[in-house]
Amino acid sequence: MRVHPTRQEMIELTGAWRGDRFDDGRPRVPDDVLKRLREATTEQAWSVLLDNGYPRQFAGGWRQTHPGTILVGRAVTSQFLPHRPDYDAVVVAAGAREGHLEPDRQNSWIIESLQEGDVMVTDIFGKVVEGTVIGDNLGTAVATRTHAGAVIDGGIRDFQGLTGLERVNIFFRDVDPTPIRDVVLAGINIPVRIGGATVLPGDVVLGTPSGLSFIPAHLAVRVAEVSDDIRVRDVFGKLRLAERAYTSAEIDVPTWAGHIEQDFQQWKRDADPG
Repeated sequence: MRVHPTRQEMIELTGAWRGDRFDDGRPRVPDDVLKRLREATTEQAWSVLLDNGYPRQFAGGWRQTHPGTILVGRAVTSQFLPHRPDYDAVVVAAGAREGHLEPDRQNSWIIESLQEGDVMVTDIFGKVVEGTVIGDNLGTAVATRTHAGAVIDGGIRDFQGLTGLERVNIFFRDVDPTPIRDVVLAGINIPVRIGGATVLPGDVVLGTPSGLSFIPAHLAVRVAEVSDDIRVRDVFGKLRLAERAYTSAEIDVPTWAGHIEQDFQQWKRDADPG
C-alpha cells in the first residue's frame, strides 16, 4: 500500500479538474481565484454547488481558533482510523518507504505535505479525547507552511497557544489536553468525510462564520464569478435605492425587470469602460 496516492491515481480521482496541478497531481486552483473566494459567502457557494449537483458540500457546527477570520485554501486531506496493530504495521512500513521515519508521529506526516495556500483537512471520526491532531507546536508548523489553516474533524490541544498564531484559522470540534493516541493514519490526499460532505484533495475550503464549504476544484471559478456578480449587484441596488430610482420591491427580487437589468449593465460599463 501507499500513504499517498500516485500522481496518476490523483489525476483519476480528480478528473473533473482540467487546470494546473501540483507535482503529485493534486488540482492547483489559481491563487487569484482563492483571493476572490475570500469575499464569497456560504450561501453564495452553496447555491452554485446545488445548481451543479453538489448539495452535500457543507458542514456546520464548528469551533474556531480565530472566529471572524475567513479560511480559504486548497485541501490536503487525511484520515485516521481507530488503532489496529497489524494495520498500523503496514502503514508504518509504507510510510518508511515514502520517507516518513517517525512511526509514532503519523499526524506530522500530513504537515510535511503542506504548501502555502493549503488547508489541512483531517477526518479523525470526531474523536476529541486522545484525538487531538494538532497542538501549538504542530499548529505553528501548519500556520508557517500554509498561511491558511486547518480543518480537524476531531480534537485539538494547546488552545491558548493556537489562538496566538497569526494569518491562520483552525476549525475543530472541541479541545482536550490529552495527546493523540490509539489511531492509525489511513492515508493522505484520499477522499474523506467531513460532517456530511465528501472532500477530495484539491477542493477549495471556504470557512466562514456559518461553517465550512468544500468546493470541487472544477467549480471554484464559477463560485467566484457568481460571488463577484452578487456583490456588484448589491452595490448597484443599494445605490439606486438611496437615489429612490426604484422601490425595494423592485430591487429585492431574484431577477430584476428588464429595464433595471439594462440600467445595471450600463452602470457596469460606465464604471469599467476598459
